[in-house]
Amino acid sequence: MTGLSRTAALILAAVAGCVPSRSADVVFIGGAIHTMDSVAGPGEAVAVRDGRIVFVGSESGVEGFIGAATRVVNLEGRMLLPGFHDTHVHPITGGIELGECDLNTAESRAEVVAMVAECATRDPSQPWVRGGGYQLPHFPGGSPSRQLLDSLVPDRPAYLSSADGHSAWVNTRALELAGVDQTVTDPPEGRIEREPDGFPAGTLRETAMGLVGRLLPPYQESDYRLGLTRALEMAGRFGITTWHEASADASMLSAYAAERDAGTLTVRSFVSLRVDPKLGSAVADSLAMLRDAHAGGLVRPVAAKIFLDGVIEGQTAALLEDYTDRPGYLGELNVHPDSLAAIVRALDESGFKVHIHAIGDRAIRTAFDAFEQQHDRDGGVGPRHIMAHIQLFDPADIPRFAKLGVVASFQPLWAYEDTYITDLTVPRLGPARSRWLYPIRSVLETGAIVAAGSDWSVSSMDPLRAIEVAVTRRSPSAGEGPAWIPEEQVSLAEILYAYTMGGAQAADMEDETGSITVGKYADLIVLDRDLFGIPPQEISDSKVLFTMLEGRVVFDALTTGGGGVASVNR
Repeated sequence: MTGLSRTAALILAAVAGCVPSRSADVVFIGGAIHTMDSVAGPGEAVAVRDGRIVFVGSESGVEGFIGAATRVVNLEGRMLLPGFHDTHVHPITGGIELGECDLNTAESRAEVVAMVAECATRDPSQPWVRGGGYQLPHFPGGSPSRQLLDSLVPDRPAYLSSADGHSAWVNTRALELAGVDQTVTDPPEGRIEREPDGFPAGTLRETAMGLVGRLLPPYQESDYRLGLTRALEMAGRFGITTWHEASADASMLSAYAAERDAGTLTVRSFVSLRVDPKLGSAVADSLAMLRDAHAGGLVRPVAAKIFLDGVIEGQTAALLEDYTDRPGYLGELNVHPDSLAAIVRALDESGFKVHIHAIGDRAIRTAFDAFEQQHDRDGGVGPRHIMAHIQLFDPADIPRFAKLGVVASFQPLWAYEDTYITDLTVPRLGPARSRWLYPIRSVLETGAIVAAGSDWSVSSMDPLRAIEVAVTRRSPSAGEGPAWIPEEQVSLAEILYAYTMGGAQAADMEDETGSITVGKYADLIVLDRDLFGIPPQEISDSKVLFTMLEGRVVFDALTTGGGGVASVNR
């Protein structure tokens, strides 16, 4: 029986008032149950059996599903939601980073310096000091110097990636080992920031990162699996039941498969396999072999990732008009438009969802042009493609998501006026273009599928922080006040839909997950409060207390006392 027909049969059984043949495994009562099902609406009780939702309705109606072994969870007014979907995240590399020189929590240049100094003394036997997560605005022009890093790590090479992953900070020893000096030219799609005499200044952008990064000791299988384990634990605490690994190679895909086979994979994992544009359309065959060798169960390597441009802050995003602080320069596309169109066609015809990183308005337009060519060929019957980040738009391109059926994957946590925006982005775009940064509402109003993601470890994995920002367009720590670009604020219901049903649509699983609907997988989370009953500035203070994936409990603070929610059998 297909997922859709099974859902229909269960709904008919519930409507007919049939007595269940056996009791449910878990029943939820006494809370604010927001189903995200526009047809069924809210419910008073939910029952789960064998990994599926078997009842949504009244508390009196659920009584027939309760048996001696049923766990009855009294929510006591808390909130039950479908599990969150993160449609753009880097679990393995983010998890590895947690065990290295992790700078993600540094809130100033001084904190970065103190953390790197501590990392340099932590394990002197390591040949490199490596890690990352520093914020570009902590340094003038987003470019930390080799001299500063030399003072912190004088005895070994050091390589630290920026939080956005598009720059690297290296010391003089690392440059010497790599043979990178004033005679080395910038690689294609990359840039070496330089001192007045042409010598590398210590910051490498995009492909230039590889000039030094190629010397780093390679990660082993155990590193990948440990990184994934750390990320899985975090996802459970944040209520994430499905994620899209945004960029994986064969070794990373093997780590997902190994965790699945060991029974320790606790997030449904859509894996985007990294595309090497140099292979052209032939890349589809090589990725299809990887997909077919590892697909199954919770591991779904059904997407292919293309980095089409860089980031505005590093002047590597592809723009339609010049950077205001660099006249005559538009940034660069990482893939020629003709080559991109051929790659998209080959991937689409091989059944891959194409997952494109596009930041600048020229990159967004180029991606749409490639998708439109394929849409014109096949009428849009192929996989549902995804464009992620989508920071800067020409307004004329906004309707193209809906027209072409492309999913808009925003990272809502970035949509407020932080130092990236004030110190690096707006000065490089000017106020007129900056009006069209992260236009979530404008895209929603076209009828497009809008999904959401974190891009962790670039920013927090916690969906609740991003949900608050989408509603307020303010920092989660700012409290009440004027919104940044208020025309693009969205409602709480809209952004919750993006994190649930929108994510399910991005995964082509809207018939199986994304809402609390009879017949769908029991992907459920419990929050410590009803988000609709609090001021929006308090959303990020909320906590996930319980996470269930396909009926399997993967995080439970209900029975450990976290949040004090009653959980009893009766």
